[in-house]
Amino acid sequence: MMKPEQSWLLKDTDSNLRKPTTELVFPIPTDEQELIDRMIAYIDACYHQKHKEFDILPGIALAGPQVGLLKKVIYIHFSRGEQEYKYLIANPKIIAESTVWACISDGEGCLSVETNHKGIVKRKNKIIVKAYDIFGQKDITINADGILAICLQHEMDHLNGILYYDRIDKNNPTEIQPDWIKY
Repeated sequence: MMKPEQSWLLKDTDSNLRKPTTELVFPIPTDEQELIDRMIAYIDACYHQKHKEFDILPGIALAGPQVGLLKKVIYIHFSRGEQEYKYLIANPKIIAESTVWACISDGEGCLSVETNHKGIVKRKNKIIVKAYDIFGQKDITINADGILAICLQHEMDHLNGILYYDRIDKNNPTEIQPDWIKY
């Protein structure tokens, strides 16, 4: 396994995190594959509880722009209960979403954001995403809810130059409506 490094991650002060991405094309060029491999190494180290060993911040997902790859690619790897979620996807598109809102009750965080931004990020509780599964080399549909849906929306925002704190209501940053699902 490649040794993950904190220095691989762009910070929110880097203008590249505000740029829209373009579609990942296949075959993946070598320089782009190396950046994807960094995403995988970093998140898998966190998944295997080795973030302290490598002196990196723990996380569950990365989008291409966070490692300097301005392409539509996301890597997610985490467990919740007995369920393991592991996706390396390209060119994702949300094709359906619920009308029910959800949030992480203590706010979201991001590996590219060093300063904590207090506030609630309102997300859809369920989404359906079409994407290309790079591991399986096929088109897939992901029916996501809960933390997976929130994670996908967070990472897909990165593909559009949006950071989580852009979505915090500046006038009422801690507001959570009673009908929202809280995680």
